[in-house]
Amino acid sequence: MLSSKYGKPLILGCGYTGKKLSQRLQDSELSHQVSRRQPAASTSPFVSSQNIDLDQNIDPITNSNVWYFCPPDSSGTDDLRMQKFLQHYSPAATPAKIVYISTTGTYGNCQGEWVNEQRSLNPGTDRARRRMDAEQQLQKWCKQTDNHYVILRVAGIYGTDRLPLKRLQEKQPMISEQDAPWSNRIHVDDLVEICLKAMTSTKVNQIYNVADGNPTNMAHYFNTLADKANLPCPPVVSLDDPDNGLSAGMLSYLHESRRIDNTKVLRELEIQLQYPDLESGLEQALATSHD
Repeated sequence: MLSSKYGKPLILGCGYTGKKLSQRLQDSELSHQVSRRQPAASTSPFVSSQNIDLDQNIDPITNSNVWYFCPPDSSGTDDLRMQKFLQHYSPAATPAKIVYISTTGTYGNCQGEWVNEQRSLNPGTDRARRRMDAEQQLQKWCKQTDNHYVILRVAGIYGTDRLPLKRLQEKQPMISEQDAPWSNRIHVDDLVEICLKAMTSTKVNQIYNVADGNPTNMAHYFNTLADKANLPCPPVVSLDDPDNGLSAGMLSYLHESRRIDNTKVLRELEIQLQYPDLESGLEQALATSHD
């Protein structure tokens, strides 16, 4: 069996970020990936794939290192999926380390203030409450079982083939840059590097904010992308207009404002971001996207 600096890696949940991480591991690392809705296909002999219902029984991999990317259920305030996952492990068969992707949404609306990991959690949506519940479950379980975790509170993810170009083409509205609250992003390539460093670092039982450290706002994001993609900027509407055409999901984002401090993750995991600002990240993403 191929030895690996990641132990016996398990990628649990192969959505956008999970697939990007798998691609990084394929060339030289033995890993196993599990996806619920679609096969996590791989061309590498080092990467095995399994398509299962994550809400059913999962056979644990003893002493594995787990990247847990599974989203919670779509309703409620508890993450029952995380609960079931942790229940699958017995004291004799527990993962060596779990890296869990959470969200900066757990901080809630911070009125535009800078936010570090010491900030109290105050989620304003059930979506963020489920993430907070998953964090708390994982921390409690690791304390009881003497296992290790790293929680990554991740800002909005963008990158190759994950850009809102269709939204721009459909001319969906947005509020003005002057009225838009602070928001934060991270390029997927930088996120994957942080995921890898979080697994191999001797730092354990830690929480890290993951963002590029250069917050702007949602309107600036769409306008900058439109300019770089030679598309029209979104039509501007008022947030106070009940018929503004903004979706419920977009409205929930626009009612929260925070600036994410990434100092801790850069320092402790010795991260050098490839894309420390939106402009450089969008240029790379547009150049390599197939949208």
